[in-house]
Amino acid sequence: MADRTTSSVTIRADRSAIMAVIADFPAYPEWAGQVKTADILEVGEDGRPSKVRFVIDAGVISDQYVLAYDWVDDTVVSWEIAEAGRMLSRLSGSYRLADAGDGAEVTYELAVELKVPMIGMIKRKAEKVLVDTALNGLKKRVESL
Repeated sequence: MADRTTSSVTIRADRSAIMAVIADFPAYPEWAGQVKTADILEVGEDGRPSKVRFVIDAGVISDQYVLAYDWVDDTVVSWEIAEAGRMLSRLSGSYRLADAGDGAEVTYELAVELKVPMIGMIKRKAEKVLVDTALNGLKKRVESL
């Protein structure tokens, strides 16, 4: 089982506005730095994306893979790898949203396993950069809309 990297941020918006940005995958290249493209492959009965193909370039990790999503109202979205890439063998994570004063606290959790060996300390640092970049990008995007 992979170690998980977790971080949180408070965003000045309601949970539905934050989830709308999270579900807008085609816009990810505008705010999620490592994502070059994100194409919705399938939509679930709730109208939200259920499978998305990503192309990423995160320096050490450049890859293409498909994630399967599970949405729980405006409180949780989680994902697991549905089609592994050349470098990623496992990728899972979630955004958890909780009301917090005049906004919502967003907690991002990520676990990554690579097909190529990488020193644990370097992998955890890379995960932390990915998580923090995603949270900061999400916050900036939501609060600018």
